[in-house]
Amino acid sequence: MTKPALPVVSMDAITKTFPGVKALDAVRLDLYPGQVTALVGENGAGKSTTVKILTGIYRPDGGTIRIDGTPVTIDSANAAADAGITAIHQETVLFDELSVAENIFIGHAPRTRTGLIDKTQMHRAAEKLLREIDAPIDPRTRLRDLGIANKHLVAIARALSVDARVVIMDEPTAALSHKEITELYELIETLKSQGKAILFISHKFDEIFRIADRYTVFRDGAFVGEGRIADIDEDALVKMMVGRTVDHIFPDRGSTIAEDVLQVAGYSHPTEFADIGFTLRRGEILGFYGLVGAGRSEFMQALFGITKPSKGVCKISGKIRVIRSPADAVANGIVYVPEDRGRQGAIIGLPIFQNITLPSLGRTSRAGFLRLAEEFALARTYAERLDLRAAALDQDVGNLSGGNQQKIVIAKWLATQPQVIILDEPTKGIDIGSKAAVHAFMAELAEQGLSIIMVSSEIPEVIGMSDRAIIMRDGRIVAELEGDALRPETLVRHAAGITASPQLEEA
Repeated sequence: MTKPALPVVSMDAITKTFPGVKALDAVRLDLYPGQVTALVGENGAGKSTTVKILTGIYRPDGGTIRIDGTPVTIDSANAAADAGITAIHQETVLFDELSVAENIFIGHAPRTRTGLIDKTQMHRAAEKLLREIDAPIDPRTRLRDLGIANKHLVAIARALSVDARVVIMDEPTAALSHKEITELYELIETLKSQGKAILFISHKFDEIFRIADRYTVFRDGAFVGEGRIADIDEDALVKMMVGRTVDHIFPDRGSTIAEDVLQVAGYSHPTEFADIGFTLRRGEILGFYGLVGAGRSEFMQALFGITKPSKGVCKISGKIRVIRSPADAVANGIVYVPEDRGRQGAIIGLPIFQNITLPSLGRTSRAGFLRLAEEFALARTYAERLDLRAAALDQDVGNLSGGNQQKIVIAKWLATQPQVIILDEPTKGIDIGSKAAVHAFMAELAEQGLSIIMVSSEIPEVIGMSDRAIIMRDGRIVAELEGDALRPETLVRHAAGITASPQLEEA
């Protein structure tokens, strides 16, 4: 593949500094028409800051952005749209009470001569966009009536409703099923054939090596290198990302599993799950695996008291406990680190130390008054345990990378000194270096006697970290596996409801 002579977008010597943190240090990035460029780096490498500069959310402190070789200033979302730049984010903000068409064209809806929104034309244009990306969605449907995957397709259609030359995809497959991911790949090929330049950000190496034509690597806010995907392998790319080789092997763990800590029987919900029952032992990591819609997260939210089951019994250390709210769960030693850390985990706007100490205010207050020194001491203890990368403990959580936000949510609940911690997709959106650190920390917690429930969609993680694994399908437990039975093909077979062939059974 020959590199086109002129990039659509060229970022040169871009610098951006926040209080106490140099997020970008003279980085460069080129995006070429008809090609996918993967921006690769650990959490905190500067990827999100780069995207926010390209989309007009941040203004760089230094450097030059060029469109077709001409210097431009992108100081607002409108300026980015005028430059032909659009973005599809991992957690795109949509409006549940508006229709699909209204979500797609919000801010730039077609209008009649009198200045009113032309709904007929808007619905027709939305229908055309949805058809182009093979999304079988009625544009008049209210967004709240769609599932997560279809909402994501609406977000894609919204991004494409602007006649963009550059499409930024930030972790676009995070909420999609395997079938929908394949369809997204086909859409990307279509966009390439239309000559669009695509910036693709993903922590999944299989996606990068399947989709990308080129790569650019950032590390600690600095440019490390770039080139053709065809000229590099995974090991070399990882070494560029982290400045070291990363051991892909999951941590060894001693046999420290002890007595039963949690017993669940007959947990059911009218629409989400039915007859869930299992036992969790001290020092054990119990994996939960299933395909999209299996009901794993819904059950975990009920166990933590966020939603109410229709029936079921929960025993902690042999005693029946009724959990009606998260406060009940925490009081009984159960904590929950949610998959959606942005909405359900970290509190954006609060500093790091207050996020960590919020569930533990009883330990950091006297006679109803908070003691700042004790708050900082408690926060520092758990921030250090998780190797949190931040300028200071009073820094706003919203200015941290996704991986560091995940660490804060884990630290917040560990500070309550629980018996059971539920980790829902603990390494989702986390780079390969941070994944190894999270896995090592999970192993350490289990060695210390904490009981862990790990919900994961990543088969290697389930096999590598679990002492046992429970597989769910359509809201029910369909298998419980451990030891040699924990194999990729067996997990997938049970999760998908596939009858095994004789050859598979003999393997």
